[in-house]
Amino acid sequence: MKIIVGAAIGNCVHVGGLHHFLKLAEAEGYRTISLGPAVPVNRIIRIIKEEKPDITALSYRLTPDTASELFKNLKEELQREKLQNTRMIFGGTPPVAAEAARSGLFEKVFDGTEKIESIKDYLRGDAGQQSAYTLTNSLIARIDQKYPYPLIRHHFGRPTLEETIEGVVKISEAGVLDVLSIGPDQNAQEHFFHPEVMDHSQDGAGGVPVRKPEDLAAIYQSTRRGNYPLVRCYAGTRDLMKWAEMSVRTINNAWGAIPLCWYSLIDGRSKRTIEEAIREHQQVISWYAERGIPVEVNESHQWSLRDGHDSLAVAMAFLAAYDAKKAGVRNYVSQYMFNNPPGTSPEMDIAKMLAKNDLIEELSDDSFTVFREVRAGLAHFSSNPSIAKGQLAASAVVSLALRPHILHVVGFSEGDHAIYPDELIESCEIAHGVLHNTLYGMPDLTANEKVKDRKEELKYEAKVLLEELHRRGQKESEDPWSDPHVIAGAVKTGLLDTPHFQGNPNLCGNITTRLIDGAWYAIERETGEKLTEKERIKRLQADQ
Repeated sequence: MKIIVGAAIGNCVHVGGLHHFLKLAEAEGYRTISLGPAVPVNRIIRIIKEEKPDITALSYRLTPDTASELFKNLKEELQREKLQNTRMIFGGTPPVAAEAARSGLFEKVFDGTEKIESIKDYLRGDAGQQSAYTLTNSLIARIDQKYPYPLIRHHFGRPTLEETIEGVVKISEAGVLDVLSIGPDQNAQEHFFHPEVMDHSQDGAGGVPVRKPEDLAAIYQSTRRGNYPLVRCYAGTRDLMKWAEMSVRTINNAWGAIPLCWYSLIDGRSKRTIEEAIREHQQVISWYAERGIPVEVNESHQWSLRDGHDSLAVAMAFLAAYDAKKAGVRNYVSQYMFNNPPGTSPEMDIAKMLAKNDLIEELSDDSFTVFREVRAGLAHFSSNPSIAKGQLAASAVVSLALRPHILHVVGFSEGDHAIYPDELIESCEIAHGVLHNTLYGMPDLTANEKVKDRKEELKYEAKVLLEELHRRGQKESEDPWSDPHVIAGAVKTGLLDTPHFQGNPNLCGNITTRLIDGAWYAIERETGEKLTEKERIKRLQADQ
């Protein structure tokens, strides 16, 4: 195992950056020895002779003139001890780094502006202009290269194609994200293959107005620069199979994101019945699976966005993953949207997401691997940009409790307007700042007793709901959990229900939910008392 010795040289007591570097080195397989702050030159020389490290990493964050004298002294001592061939690197502020470079002592100098990827490239021995990381064009390979540092994802789509392409060029060259999600406007999502029914007064509403495959291809080509981000696109809310085929062909879609029940009469984003939507979605998921393309079933948070209680959200997270595995998906992206419904506390949010993850991981085996993606809820963000920046950072810290493979950044401006390139870059840099300070050495937020108790409660309640769904469908289906007719029936009869369904003739909407102590529960409407899933199911049976 290679050894790196690290020290803050001379009278410098600042070791935060050195500590972070050594943690990165450990993650890359090095054994590290930290000599700590204010290490004199003679001690550095002695340790080099005793330990014979592969690399000696020095830092200094005080005045450049003093650093220059230290480097001169160190150089003389290395020559005196015949250690001038020692491999040494340096990290410090830009003015001190400039002195380090002039000293000729160091094979690599870091001035604090480098991206994590470039530091990892050095530790892995890649000295090329373009690392293997920048050339990786598959989701799993890029995760393997970076983890535990998560991939950074952000969506982008301005009201015109030209503005979007210009923005994508700027974002790609900034190198701040790994995954660019194209957000088409609502006209494209629903009517791309039926342009005759588009309402062109709504062009650009909600995203970029892509109108032909060449538009997507042009956006993709504009990402072939900088750090060559992966590209993906919304699934469309109609003609999802055509959207899947086109997105893979034009943008090498990094992974498919398909709902289970939604984009139907439930949410009005298409006129398909729930059962028709589920069948089509399962077919598209299978299509991606047959081609070895990862899939995300973005289902669970849709229920929370409509004030669904937490045990329902956990059950639907499992059901979505179960259906993906049944469809042949091998690499599953499990999205965890925090801050929903409104008012959910950080403790209860972590507990809910851990409960989802635990149930989904029960499906893991040699044929099914789960990759965790976390994000903040859009409605969580203030329209005040200063407040929203704090919310972005706070939500990121909380969501890191899940040790995500993908951090989906929601830009700080999106509580007010569709994000501009500079705002997107700044939002991603805020996320990188959070990761820089918290990725290594954070307290374990999952070990909190309230979190653990709520997690176990939610797992139990979700299993009660899932078992009832299975019991209802077992007479008419060999596999009720993947049967569109059974699932659609559960929605219509209120087993799967939210308060927002009230007034929709295709749904139920009889449930009442409420925020209690930071968590969302189904309650008894008259008394406000919490209902367990067993109690709620019993009441449903009495009403039917």
